[in-house]
Amino acid sequence: MKKLILLLALLAPSIARANTVTPQFTTGNMTSTTVSTQTVKEVTKKEIFGSAVNTWSGTNVTASADIAGAATKFSIKDDTKAWQLETTTRAAGLIEKWDITTDYTINSTTNSFSVFSQ
Repeated sequence: MKKLILLLALLAPSIARANTVTPQFTTGNMTSTTVSTQTVKEVTKKEIFGSAVNTWSGTNVTASADIAGAATKFSIKDDTKAWQLETTTRAAGLIEKWDITTDYTINSTTNSFSVFSQ
């Protein structure tokens, strides 16, 4: 019989009641500070390729053949005048290469102030 009463007591639904809670404060405030640091590493790698270049320019100058020819000779047209000659020769391939690493550090501080009252 005792076991039956105990079993019924355990299986019977119980009622939950909430008690009223009254805070023990009337006003208050809270201050919060969050500090964070972020580090960013930026890596830039760039390669520029170009074709072969054989050019010439000048004033008061003539070329004996196309500049691509190995035996090309340049002559001054008029010996009594000023002359200028500029040649550019570049093989095909890599002409420029960049390898840049930049580090950024970002520091931030957030202050928060809350006021509350009842």
